[in-house]
Amino acid sequence: QVQLVESGGGLVQPGGSLRLSCAASGSSLSVYFMAWYRQAPGKQRELVAGITSGGRRNHADPVKGRFTISRDNAKNTVDLQMNRLKPEDTAVYYCNAVRDGNFYWGQGTQVTVSS
Repeated sequence: QVQLVESGGGLVQPGGSLRLSCAASGSSLSVYFMAWYRQAPGKQRELVAGITSGGRRNHADPVKGRFTISRDNAKNTVDLQMNRLKPEDTAVYYCNAVRDGNFYWGQGTQVTVSS
């Protein structure tokens, strides 16, 4: 079973950048589909970006062109580079790992975009 820990959240001004990182332990991430989700207050959790074990990526339309998901199987990490942040990106961001129909979640990291 894999354990996930997110880091890198914080307060940033509109137009700024943040890099989130998800570190895994207990299992190699190389065989998992990995994703980042986010949940804003009063809203459902939504998929932000995903990346297959082979490195194929997809990004949700609201973040396309601004966010980039990446993985480093040697370091057992998955990152989310977030550029040109907007106030509507404010949310708790969660790292997610999927294998054989099993979902694993981190505890989340808060991202607040505000001037």
